[in-house]
Amino acid sequence: MLSRILNLFKGHPSEPLPETDARLALGALMVRVAKSDDDYKVRDISRIDALLARMNGIGPVDAAKMRATCEKIEAEAPSTRKFALLIRETVSFEARIEALEALWQVMLADGAPSDGEMAIVAQVCEALGLSKADCEDAQSRAAPL
Repeated sequence: MLSRILNLFKGHPSEPLPETDARLALGALMVRVAKSDDDYKVRDISRIDALLARMNGIGPVDAAKMRATCEKIEAEAPSTRKFALLIRETVSFEARIEALEALWQVMLADGAPSDGEMAIVAQVCEALGLSKADCEDAQSRAAPL
């Protein structure tokens, strides 16, 4: 599973990712956003775990394990723009909208978004092929868990 995602990063996108792999890639994007303000702490980790649990219908232990895998993927992922473009090619529009909303929830985990977080989300939104209106809608739907 992890090797399929890493091969995607190396330019071998043979086919769309299975849903499980796509969810891991989207989780890795959440980790990247959370780390972008150089303040990746318990609040961010807890929010990501809660989002992964909710989005994947899993319990807290499995969500924590999934996040740990997402952290490994994020560390190997290319630039944020390239990473998001690869995700765009492998997941549905609905999954990209869901991911954008989750990114906003991650950004809001520790209060107001930082400039770094805002820049990454704007970059991700564009690379995912989503409009500014999509981004604003996702932001308005993002609520504390």
